Amino acid sequence: MHILLAFDKFKDSMNAFEACAIAQEALLKAHPNWEVTVAPLADGGEGFCRILTRALYGELITKPIIGPQLEPLKAEMGYVDSAKVPPSVKKMLGLPSFGKIAIIEMAQASGLESIPIKARDPWIATSYGTGQLIAEAADTGASAIILGVGGSATIDLGLGALEAIGLECLDEKHDTMDHLVPRDWPRISRLRGEIWPHIPPIFIACDVQNPLLGPNGAVNIYGPQKGLTPSEIPTFEKGLGDMAKKFCSFFGKDRTEMMRPGSGAAGGITFGLSVACDAQLVPGYDLVEAWLDLKKKIAAADLVVTGEGRFDSSSLQGKGPGSILKEAARQGKPAKVMAGIIESGLKLPPKATGDVIAPSNYTRERSIADGKKLLAKKIFEVFSQ
Repeated sequence: MHILLAFDKFKDSMNAFEACAIAQEALLKAHPNWEVTVAPLADGGEGFCRILTRALYGELITKPIIGPQLEPLKAEMGYVDSAKVPPSVKKMLGLPSFGKIAIIEMAQASGLESIPIKARDPWIATSYGTGQLIAEAADTGASAIILGVGGSATIDLGLGALEAIGLECLDEKHDTMDHLVPRDWPRISRLRGEIWPHIPPIFIACDVQNPLLGPNGAVNIYGPQKGLTPSEIPTFEKGLGDMAKKFCSFFGKDRTEMMRPGSGAAGGITFGLSVACDAQLVPGYDLVEAWLDLKKKIAAADLVVTGEGRFDSSSLQGKGPGSILKEAARQGKPAKVMAGIIESGLKLPPKATGDVIAPSNYTRERSIADGKKLLAKKIFEVFSQ
């Protein structure tokens, strides 16, 4: 029996590497003679940098940066040899045949998980650290940057990141304002400076289709999980829209950029980098699937097992575990999804079944705290039957 384990993260409980390792150990405890292939997933969020870099035997480095709440932080980034990048990915992105590709993960530099739940607050969160990693990639001569933007703590349009690579904000006295966060935006009188000319092409891995503003935009959809209260949303939305208009005017772009699908991802950093640096959005799962050769791995398996913290309708709209189930169904392979929560009444793809790892009487907090033990126990129980 050949099993493919392709887990994504269980948010606030374990990352994709940990989930796959735990599942592998439990599975081999139940069936020591089975063949197990491990393929941790990331569609742009936590684990994205390490998964892509390790897959091509690249180099991981750690850099000191400024974190999302201006705290000192160390963030990981990766470099891979362009010659080792799969041809399908080169074609997808138009990457050069030689040189090094920088892999940057926003969750590392400006991520929500680096902030305690009660301290999360997008009014005081900046993407400056992500910009520092972009600057590092440019300074070391990277020929392209692949940026994963999942798991961000910010709703700052990428203003912090752009500040790290050349953009300046001036107050009404024409003094430069440093390390801006959204609560400072009303003091900005104008923008100045230019983005460094040696910034290489930036490709943003993102499966989110939300526009920047409106009921499905960055503030209304993602603001609450980043710390906004319902009463704060209208004020933050207006401030975001006003700043976005300043961006469009300064960089000479049409305001229709604010309505582009995906412009609301990661607090609008996709909008900011697209307007200022002509960054291109690419489907996160499609990129990872090609990078890891997942179709081939699924074809070689007798059973595919995937999972994440919460599996719901959005999981089947481009996210890793849902896409794994759909590809398994396309190939006629049986598949199983294991999650902390599976949305009630959700229709899974053909030949797929689901298992909730937490008992029904567990609170969300307890499920998160015990997630690793629960996953190991459920894997062993299911495969020992």
